[in-house]
Amino acid sequence: MHTDDFFRTKPDDTVDWTEFRPGEWMCQLWGLDVELMELLRFGPLPAEPDLDVAVALTRLLHEDLVARGTSHTERMNDEEVVLAVKAHRAVLGRLGLEPPQLPFRHHSGFYDYWRKNDMSGGGGWQARRDCIEELLGPTREALEELQEIEYEQRFKNGPRGTFKNLIFAAVGPKPKIVLRDAVNNDVEIVQNAENCLVYSDPLPAHGLTWRQMVTWWATNHMPSADEPAAADALYRRLYRSLDSLPEQTLLRTYCARYAEPDGFDLPALIPQVYLHYDPYTRKSSEHSGALYRQRMDFLLLAPDRSRIVIEVDGAHHYGTKNPPDENGRVTYTASPRLYSEMAAEDRRLRLAGYEIYRFGGWELTRPDSPQVLADFFTELLDRHKKPTP
Repeated sequence: MHTDDFFRTKPDDTVDWTEFRPGEWMCQLWGLDVELMELLRFGPLPAEPDLDVAVALTRLLHEDLVARGTSHTERMNDEEVVLAVKAHRAVLGRLGLEPPQLPFRHHSGFYDYWRKNDMSGGGGWQARRDCIEELLGPTREALEELQEIEYEQRFKNGPRGTFKNLIFAAVGPKPKIVLRDAVNNDVEIVQNAENCLVYSDPLPAHGLTWRQMVTWWATNHMPSADEPAAADALYRRLYRSLDSLPEQTLLRTYCARYAEPDGFDLPALIPQVYLHYDPYTRKSSEHSGALYRQRMDFLLLAPDRSRIVIEVDGAHHYGTKNPPDENGRVTYTASPRLYSEMAAEDRRLRLAGYEIYRFGGWELTRPDSPQVLADFFTELLDRHKKPTP
């Protein structure tokens, strides 16, 4: 995307040719596309990835502010700069990046700022360039890092497919999911949709954080709640979807990290995921279009774009249930078939680019299981850190 794409020609009757500085003809003939800026504030464009838009908007702001501080050939007026900055912040937010903190709102504010900070006169031109570079340079570098990651992904065997939605955390009867459009890979929950949660917002480039999940929950379920209240309610709702003590222990141990400094920026741990990426939606042998139930115990969409599946295996995962004995005790007999099916599914997921970690249910009932899990998550999160500029 080019910076020119953010402008459109003004109608002839709106152009004032009587007074403008040398070089200002571009600003007179072209105006910022206000409608486009508003669209960017409320969601991604259909044909332009947010990453490409963010790179172009960063370049636009950098070029225009430098032009204002040196040659006075800026293309935007004050009102247009305000709109561009708002759109820039929104797009960066969707990408999971922190927007730059500009100490001014528009060109006039930049003029006042440089006068107050000893950047006046011809000799101050370089100081003004350096000022803009200091403010916008880190954002440009972070975007370049994302572009590099995206480029490298083309040559890696990472997860295939396009993010569609997350169907997760069912409570009560499980959802029945059907494939409605095999071309567009559209799915529909035809039964028990009220028992599960569905996340279909755009997936940021740096995975899915707890803060983003809380924002989604508040918007869709608790619009009047503040962030702490929404976070508490969402956590309780996720916890209700777990019916085994080992799984509950795992969720509690991980979610305790949300209370730490910057904890809301950790990847969200999503339980009981029925459908996450379209490579895993497929027709059954029946003609109803029912989907194979590909449920993950837990899913992490990590900051480095890794997709991490965590499974907690009870005896029923690898053994067949025996009739209760005379004392009512239930035992299991190891099943080579069940174990082979589990191993085959692991291979398939790994070849598709996913990471899989398994815990035995017994392991998570021991007294030291919280520490075992805490150490595991510390190492896992350190391995999958968000790329830094």
